[in-house]
Parts: sequence; structure tokens; C-alpha cells
Amino acid sequence: MPEYFAYANRQDSQKNELKPHLKKTWCIGRLDSRFIAQMEQILWLYARPYDPDYPVVCFDERPCFLIGETVDPLAMQSGRVYREHYSYEKHGSCALLAAIEPLTGGRLAQVHARRTKREYTEFCQALAAQYPQAHKIRLVQDNLNTHNASSFYENLPAEEAFTLAQRFEFHYTPKSASWLNMIEIEFSALARGCLHQRIPTMKELERQVLALVGERHEQRIQINWQFSITAARRKLGRHYDNIRHTSAAAKPPET
Repeated sequence: MPEYFAYANRQDSQKNELKPHLKKTWCIGRLDSRFIAQMEQILWLYARPYDPDYPVVCFDERPCFLIGETVDPLAMQSGRVYREHYSYEKHGSCALLAAIEPLTGGRLAQVHARRTKREYTEFCQALAAQYPQAHKIRLVQDNLNTHNASSFYENLPAEEAFTLAQRFEFHYTPKSASWLNMIEIEFSALARGCLHQRIPTMKELERQVLALVGERHEQRIQINWQFSITAARRKLGRHYDNIRHTSAAAKPPET
């Protein structure tokens, strides 16, 4: 076979091996010493035995887009998948704030028009009320600028803000590491349960979400977390080594 045609065939073979309709995604930040330290702190928390005085609760927020129909979907028929018109109307968005205690299956959710420091404060008040006997609620969350006790002081009298802040022990996931927060697993379940469909109003979305969360709360569906500090050190061992070697190389020589 002439060399040109052999080369062309190799190119065609490689092109045919591409699968642009398939993709894999990942969510992991820069694995520096800060990332490792925060990650191990979260994994240590998850490995702790259940302690009602210090419950571990995972919290986050997610936007929910309100979508309406321009053409009514076709009525459901036996043996046929649900069918809806491809066009839709946008009716704005709202915010779902939710928390889960993985070891007990306890849950809390609220739907708000916005997700500011006020909504965060209101949610933390409701969460604290759900654990009246707890000494400290160990709250796992990300580093959003609203996720700290300053929100309380901007929306409550100082005495109330201080009292509310004492109910929490904040633990932050590393940047770009939402996968370390178990509430993301609950969000996936809620997406499959109701958020995958077109919901036109905040009132209807709130009704459906709170009904599903309430059902899962009553059933006490727990999360069996498998990723441990030991597993992290095994799977990410080269990153641990790189951090040590980089640090050692940066040290000035001894005189």
C-alpha cells in the first residue's frame, strides 16, 4: 500500500474512534496543601460516629429555573414515553436551600426567590431549631461569601446573631470540590424526582420539592459515604508527594 494511503487510513481510523457525543466531567480543584488539609478535615468529620451533641450536617444552595410550556404536552398513554413540545417559556429562577444529616437521614429544605445573606440566616435559624438539644451543629458548606456568621449580624440584632453563631461549627469544602459535600447527592435525587421537569412557578416548585424532601425525611434515607482519608491518600498519593517535594525544594539551603 502506498505510504500516503496508509497514512490516510490511519487518520480515518483515528477519526472514527472519536466519540464527540460522549464526555466525562470532573470537579476537582488545584490539589495543593490547602486543598488536602480541608479535604482531610471533611473526611475526618464524615468518619466520626454519630453524636447527637455534634451532628454533622451538609448544606448548599442551587438555582432552580422556572420553565413553562408554550404548547400543552400530550396526554400520557400506556406503553409510551411522556412527550412534550421542544419550545418553552422562561419565568425566571429561584433558589433551593437544603441540608441533610447523612447519618440519620434528617433533612431540611427551603425555596426562596433569592439566595442572599437574609435567606441564609433564615435557613440557619430553621436548622438550629431542628436540633434544639445539639451543642454544636457541624455544618459542611462551601466558601460562598454568604456562608458565615456575618450574615447573622447583618440581619439580626447582635445578641440574636451571636447566639445563633454559637450553635454552629463551620467546616468548608476546598475550592472546586463540591463532590465532597454530601448534599450534592441529595440534589441529584431531587433532580431526578421532580426538578428534571418543567415547573413554571416558584409556588409549584416549592410544593413539589418540599413534598419530596418531606417524604425522604420521613423515610430517613441515609447516605453511606465510602471515600475515606485512607482512600484519599492511596488514590491521590502522587499529589501528596508533590506537595512535600515542592515544599522541600522551596526551602532555602541550610548554612
